[in-house]
Amino acid sequence: MDRESVSSSLVNSVGYDPDEEVLEVELQNGRIYQYRDVSEEIYREFLAANSLGRYFNRHIRDLSYVRVR
Repeated sequence: MDRESVSSSLVNSVGYDPDEEVLEVELQNGRIYQYRDVSEEIYREFLAANSLGRYFNRHIRDLSYVRVR
């Protein structure tokens, strides 16, 4: 999945597949996670958040995920 770099102390890059509703997040430590059943609205809110790390920790981190790397 293609990801775009973001400016965050926690998150390095973010990608989204709207057809599968999969959000892929690469953290600054190099780990990559895929979160399933994430709406496009959540993805957009995530990218628009003042603090990506805070939004991630409050709304995404505890969703069902698969660690890719």
